[in-house]
Amino acid sequence: MPRRAREKSATGIYHIMLRGIDKRDVFLDDEDRMQFIENIIKAKQVGKFELYGYCLMDNHIHMLINEGEPIGITIKRITVGYVGWHNRKYERTGHLFQNRYMSEPVETESYLLTVLRYIHQNPVKARIVKKVEDYQWSSYYQYYHDYQGQDSFISGDLVKAYFKTFEGFNDYMNAYNDDECLEYKPIKRYNDSDLREIMNKKWDIDKLTEMPIKERNEIIKEIYNKTNGSIRQLSRILGLGKTVIETAIKEDR
Repeated sequence: MPRRAREKSATGIYHIMLRGIDKRDVFLDDEDRMQFIENIIKAKQVGKFELYGYCLMDNHIHMLINEGEPIGITIKRITVGYVGWHNRKYERTGHLFQNRYMSEPVETESYLLTVLRYIHQNPVKARIVKKVEDYQWSSYYQYYHDYQGQDSFISGDLVKAYFKTFEGFNDYMNAYNDDECLEYKPIKRYNDSDLREIMNKKWDIDKLTEMPIKERNEIIKEIYNKTNGSIRQLSRILGLGKTVIETAIKEDR
């Protein structure tokens, strides 16, 4: 079946989401996140796009962009350098992001504000933090700097035209809502202890290493699909190498 054509934005503004391939975490530490932000800034200087918002989650990224060049070129500018850097750091090869990024056009200023709030509240709805200001890796504090007249790489004038004070901006960003953008719901993540307990109730994970490879791989694949555990997390809990986990989940695809 051919891919559905990407919907064009009449305003040039897009809500973009990038996801790690096979649910892989694309950020493993703060150095990774800083590197990605540096890539955004460099790409912005060349591509001349406006950045209204972003949020870096472990396995996906949201950005709100007004294109200065075709949006696909901008996404390549941002991601290609980061993938190369990430692969060198972690001594890996191959893709890091799913080949086809998700996007939706943002045609009105009111929807732009809705998307920006949705982006900033991603960590709140994923129960990582209680308030948007508690999360370091979103554009929230870039807006704070902008309102204070300090350096910021966010294009904040449009948003500041609606919210004359930072207090008004903050109230809107923290307001309770049922916003759903890009038809995407954050995946619930478990810590290692909780996930191990869940897995032990359904699977005899302590005997995985004694099983025939085919049987073991079927169980690993089932665990991966039903728990939303990342490859890295399953490797830690099961005591198996990441290559073993990757091989199991890719069988018969």
